[in-house]
Amino acid sequence: MALPPPADLRRHPSERVAAELIAVIVAVTDSVPRVLTLGGAALPSGPFASEHRSLQAALRAWVEHQTHHPLGHVEQLYTFADRDRAAEAGERVVSISYLGLTREARAVGQAGVSWQDLYRYLPWEDRRDPDATLAPVLAQALQAWAEAAPDAMLRWERRSRIAIAFGLERRAWNEDLALQRYETLWEAGLVPEAGGSTAPGEPMVHDHRRILATALARLRGTLKYRPVVFELMPPNFTLGQLQGAVEALAGRRLHKQNFRRLIEQQELVEETGAVTSETGGRPARLFRFRREVMAERAVSGSKLPLAR
Repeated sequence: MALPPPADLRRHPSERVAAELIAVIVAVTDSVPRVLTLGGAALPSGPFASEHRSLQAALRAWVEHQTHHPLGHVEQLYTFADRDRAAEAGERVVSISYLGLTREARAVGQAGVSWQDLYRYLPWEDRRDPDATLAPVLAQALQAWAEAAPDAMLRWERRSRIAIAFGLERRAWNEDLALQRYETLWEAGLVPEAGGSTAPGEPMVHDHRRILATALARLRGTLKYRPVVFELMPPNFTLGQLQGAVEALAGRRLHKQNFRRLIEQQELVEETGAVTSETGGRPARLFRFRREVMAERAVSGSKLPLAR
């Protein structure tokens, strides 16, 4: 006999369920991570149309219709189905999110569609400045939230969670914990989406900033075993530009020689024979990705560890 679903998974007979697709489209321009937005405060989103053969086909169709912008690499991210995701009374919204990588188009072609600095929404994730630390006011607010817990065990759990997520108390900063950091700020009531105003950064509609943090965490993790940064680069580039793109997504600086040694060892790029003087210093050699290596790495994986 089949067991009934848990109470929190049962749907009230009168509750309607609406499915939508949400896209986190990321590019890197001049070492700045960029995200495509609608109105500067929302991620591109729209209803799932049943005439499409797949969710990914539907996503490509309506993103390109909304933004006039073609997509490159696309992968499914996460399904958000929390009960409080309601567009109107009696309706529950299930959002299927996707991460897409592309190169920024200078002219998007539709009013309200714009590229924004990703760290405009998650500024605490950018640690490229060697002196960057968690803003004291934010650290104090997190500490106050921890100490406000009703019992000693919960206070200890909150303090540990904050230290691990934000690299405090001599713990190392882990760039992969982008989602955990945002959710901690939300739970502590420090972001506008949760009624607070202490945390820096521009808010987004609904839970789009949480979805953006989810995408950033996924992208940072993926960088360590697949060369997805290839999707973001022009056909020809310098090694400095490649390192700048990886640093922009990782949110921290990398050791120059270690990075270049890794690229050479994995034979991911090849010289074009041309140079550029656009870097401002001595002419720099131009490289391109070796497509046959990319095809192999897509199957076997390729490490781009973010080692200092």
